[in-house]
Amino acid sequence: MKLKELKTIDIQGKHWRDKKNGNSYFSTDITLNFNQPSEKRLKHSFAYGYGDQYEFSSLELIKEMFPRSKWFKSNWNFNKWNLFEAYGIVVNSSLKRNCFRRELHK
Repeated sequence: MKLKELKTIDIQGKHWRDKKNGNSYFSTDITLNFNQPSEKRLKHSFAYGYGDQYEFSSLELIKEMFPRSKWFKSNWNFNKWNLFEAYGIVVNSSLKRNCFRRELHK
């Protein structure tokens, strides 16, 4: 897939908080070009982070797919608003909180 073919990025995150140690973890299911012939699915497995980290980490994973792009070469972190302005890519994200640890590994 080429970057100019990418129109949508859907990120569904799951969040788990380790109450004993006070750490937060997430995993994400990523869909590129949802409901299109060129649809592709990715998984960002169990990782440490809180807040919007699930979104930024998922976008970093996708960025690696386009090593010749300005997005990849830039030291600046693109977020969902920058991606829409620069490339017209719509990024939708949601986070399900208070999941069990085992749900993040599925």
